[in-house]
Amino acid sequence: MGRPFKLVVAFNLAPILLVSGKGFIVRHRPVHAIVSVHRSARRFGARCSGRPEADRGRSTGRAACLGAICLLLVGCVARTERDVVVYSALDEEFAYPILNAFERTTEHETGVIAKFDIESTKTVGLVNQIIGEADKPRADVFWNNEIMHTVRLQKLGLLQPHDWQVPSEWPADMIASDGTWCGFAARARVLLVNTDLLADASARPSSVSDLADPMWAERCAVARPLFGTTATHFAILRERLGRAEAIEFAQKVAENAQVLSGNKQVAQAVSAGRVAWGLTDTDDAMIERELGYPVEIIFPDQQPSQPGTLRIPNTVAILKGAPHPVAAGRLVDYLVTPQTEDRLAMGPSSQLPISRDSQFPPAVLPDEPVRWMRVDFEAAAEGWDEWAAQLAEIFAE
Repeated sequence: MGRPFKLVVAFNLAPILLVSGKGFIVRHRPVHAIVSVHRSARRFGARCSGRPEADRGRSTGRAACLGAICLLLVGCVARTERDVVVYSALDEEFAYPILNAFERTTEHETGVIAKFDIESTKTVGLVNQIIGEADKPRADVFWNNEIMHTVRLQKLGLLQPHDWQVPSEWPADMIASDGTWCGFAARARVLLVNTDLLADASARPSSVSDLADPMWAERCAVARPLFGTTATHFAILRERLGRAEAIEFAQKVAENAQVLSGNKQVAQAVSAGRVAWGLTDTDDAMIERELGYPVEIIFPDQQPSQPGTLRIPNTVAILKGAPHPVAAGRLVDYLVTPQTEDRLAMGPSSQLPISRDSQFPPAVLPDEPVRWMRVDFEAAAEGWDEWAAQLAEIFAE
């Protein structure tokens, strides 16, 4: 077998195409997006047998490959019915091995075409693209690393109901009422505490509500709740507390806490000692802990009178009008398996399996059981645009 070839094609306005024996990647720099197409080399005729009579077909194979490349660059991708197209908000470094493993389970009979948007508002960007393509969907599957914008698509009627292959004890708040999405592999909303600044464990915060407590004025931090999991968290607080009380709480937090650009920045501010503690996600908290900083992760609101810790899952859905619904069904069923959840639990983000059949307890979990908040995500998403505008006003820079 000969060596895999590599071709680099560059154009003005920066679409750059890399072709190798593993597949090809198109980078559209002006829109800050990456489209990764995972392929076994044989499907493009890129293998060399070493025999002259067989290798005469190599130029034909490469010509066919280049033809497919040109179609892709002008926006028309020739796809077989065995392909499945995924828009993924989960970072490529975490999603790629799982999508590759799915291909192997089909012996590469089903190929995955995955688009990863790398903008800071990546989920919003992908959701807006799905909305823009509603009349003629290009993607089959949406893999979101959170939930609120998945529910937004559900309410717009852009998702296809599916018979999810999950156990009967799957939490009710982790599956859509109409079967259009399923949650799996969650992150938790936790308090990260600097143990040098708060050496006395009894003096540490224990609730999300402590963000509004004047005793922590300028000593605690939260991400601006306009994007991602913090936006989802504040939408859930509105649903639980009621609009008026939630607005009052948000105003107190905006006045009391240091408001930073994201959960990562909150975790870094805590580990560096710029604040005593902050509200963040388990994946960002784990990074600081694994780096050896003096921090402790607290799962908040564990008392009987408190609501429990919020967990925000990955979500997966088949798009309505998906070009390849059969392949899409196979992929989404694979993504919600315990094996996929274990892969994410074992990774650096230490995500939390939903399935009771998971074999790998993530390192982020404490020794004692965690009481999880029960959430109606669909109710929390009602009036999203109006609520987001209200938060933007309260947390204006």
